[in-house]
Amino acid sequence: MMRQLYFHRDSKRGIDGTYKWLKEELEELGEALKMNDKKALEDEFADVMAWLASLANIINIDLEKAAFNKYANKCPKCGHSPCQCTF
Repeated sequence: MMRQLYFHRDSKRGIDGTYKWLKEELEELGEALKMNDKKALEDEFADVMAWLASLANIINIDLEKAAFNKYANKCPKCGHSPCQCTF
């Protein structure tokens, strides 16, 4: 969906510009976390996800595939689900 909606525009902005937008959205998410406003949190989580997907699209990474390959229904470090890593 993000590729269909924004790829043309985001690819013109480039990697650095799109990464900058992603960082700004992460900062906004941090502010929403402090406010503890559910609507603001939902909006900011969605924005972060959208900008992350846009950045992945620009560099030709299938974000869904990458996540499934790395996590494959288990923790990539300990190999368990749920994770049993000790911290």
